[in-house]
Amino acid sequence: MFGFGMSELILIMVIALIVIGPKKLPEVAKALGKGYAEFKKALNEFKEAVNVDLNDTSTQPKKKESLTEIYQSKWEEAILEEEETSSTNETSSAEEKNDDTKNS
Repeated sequence: MFGFGMSELILIMVIALIVIGPKKLPEVAKALGKGYAEFKKALNEFKEAVNVDLNDTSTQPKKKESLTEIYQSKWEEAILEEEETSSTNETSSAEEKNDDTKNS
């Protein structure tokens, strides 16, 4: 208990008995006990509030994408755009050929 041995605790109780007096010692001990209990309760409430805030995902910053992921996604977008434009060009050239054969 706080690194105090039995002899230190007895010495503290004797000094408290001399300073406070035998009549007020139980009242002081009761007040100290209540104060300690309130302190513990407040400390536990604070710990719970901090844990709730830490576990709340909405307050946590979102993970930033790495440069590799950013450039890879841009590269994939560019490839998709290129494929779309090439397929559009092929479709329009095929339609032109069909129109030419119909007109002939």
